[in-house]
Amino acid sequence: MHRLYEYGDIAVFWDSEKCRHAKRCVTGSPKTFSFERRPWIDLTQAPTMEIWQTIDKCPTGALSCVYTHETGIELDEDNSRSVAICNGEQIGECDFRKTQDGWVIYHTEVMPEHEGKGIAKRLVYKILEAADKSKVKVIPTCSYAKKVLSE
Repeated sequence: MHRLYEYGDIAVFWDSEKCRHAKRCVTGSPKTFSFERRPWIDLTQAPTMEIWQTIDKCPTGALSCVYTHETGIELDEDNSRSVAICNGEQIGECDFRKTQDGWVIYHTEVMPEHEGKGIAKRLVYKILEAADKSKVKVIPTCSYAKKVLSE
């Protein structure tokens, strides 16, 4: 399961397949990370620095984070894509095709001036999360999506 949590200036990625429940997140920022709550991550509960420092101690890499750079990520399922919007302008997208085998992610792109900010990863995670919730398999043919799923 892949989840993307966003609030203010931070985006947190969680990959349940990597998680080994070392509980460094829960002890490092108990207001943010709580197994007693759904969703179990609430970014409104602690300062960004505390969350970032806690995630940095995750021994498995199941948790990671980036700054949002004032860029929103939206799922546009009707057009089979996720889009990145900054200042009202589309600056990136991740496209997928719905097949009987699953959702095939075939293209991810971010405008060159916005590269290196974690936007592409957020675009892929938005689709992974939607597929997980819909119980649909994701098949990455895009080289970037393959990289994200193998990290």
